Amino acid sequence: MAVPPGLPVVIVGGLHADARRAAVARLLADVPGSVVLHHDLATAAAGTVVRTIRDASGILDAGEAPLVNDCACCALREDLVPELERLRDAGGTRLAVVELWDSVEPKAMAEVVTAGGLTVTGVITAVDPALVLPCLGNGDDLADGGLAAAATDQRTVADTFARQLEYAPVLAIADSPEADDEDRELLAQLHPTARQVPIGQGVSAGPVDDGLTVPTPRLRPLSPLAQAALAGFDVEAAAAAQHPACALLPAEADAHGVSTLVWSRRRPFHPERLYAALEDLTCSVARSRGRFWLADKPDTLFHWDAAGGALCVESAGPWLASLPDAAWEMVPPVRRAAAALDWDAEHGDRCQHLVFTSPGLDRDGLERLLESCLLTDAEYAAGRDAWQRLPHAFDTLLEV
Repeated sequence: MAVPPGLPVVIVGGLHADARRAAVARLLADVPGSVVLHHDLATAAAGTVVRTIRDASGILDAGEAPLVNDCACCALREDLVPELERLRDAGGTRLAVVELWDSVEPKAMAEVVTAGGLTVTGVITAVDPALVLPCLGNGDDLADGGLAAAATDQRTVADTFARQLEYAPVLAIADSPEADDEDRELLAQLHPTARQVPIGQGVSAGPVDDGLTVPTPRLRPLSPLAQAALAGFDVEAAAAAQHPACALLPAEADAHGVSTLVWSRRRPFHPERLYAALEDLTCSVARSRGRFWLADKPDTLFHWDAAGGALCVESAGPWLASLPDAAWEMVPPVRRAAAALDWDAEHGDRCQHLVFTSPGLDRDGLERLLESCLLTDAEYAAGRDAWQRLPHAFDTLLEV
């Protein structure tokens, strides 16, 4: 496997700290000349972030980075690229492993590293399958558990874990005796496109070239996790895969007591009826996400993102069907392609596309509730002018 020029950087994150540390230890052991850069945000209350650099033998360097705007995560961003550049310029480092602190999300850090001119070759989230459902069901604020990255951090455990899990193309799976088939199935349905690599899986037999310039007479093989760390990573494609208009959402599934319901319709929601149903829709499932269409705001694509019994609804910009033709050239090609694949002659890309994943999912009840929130035949026939006079029930939620 060829290694890109410069310093390859792999980002390893996740709230499951034991699994994350095990994955990092595996990479250190399997890739000669690798080092780990870690910023500990637990000391932020004291005004600093502690940085350590270590290899398989122990700590090589330690220092502190001051808070930036009273934000530990901002300090991490400011300090990370200069430290990686220092490692690159000093030579001798064949792989830099950025081990993120518990609640730091990989998307922001991958974009920071790439913007700094360095090469991200992999993004990995370490997971203990037995902890997936407890994390998704935990609606507590990160601050309550000492995991907030800033004084203004209002994220919850559930939504943070969901983003960590779904952004990474590779999941490092801990050997968890407590995990059962339902746990593993839930993980597979939440992120079906991810490559799952057991952390304990060793190297394959035989002399396989690892692609690293190791000054030893024998070339070491790479473990599957190390191969994943060097496989390559596209920051722009990863961001597009998270955008609600073109996200790679899970497909229909039902196995081991876990189900995924994909619900799509070409009729707008009645804002007041949908708003009244939000609690039942979000609290009855472990995870739901997607895009939706409100009758009173026909030109706005809304993002649905729910975990831990809490729902985040926000505008994700206009539906492409509401834009003039000249504006389409400013839209990323992946967005145009996604819209073209699902284009409707009357409504364009406007649609409801929501995905619900959970153990014990009440599919029939969920579908009935969703259907009841759509415009009735009479309301639909009244037309768009009448739709926009409906109660603007979501304005408070959207802080309009």
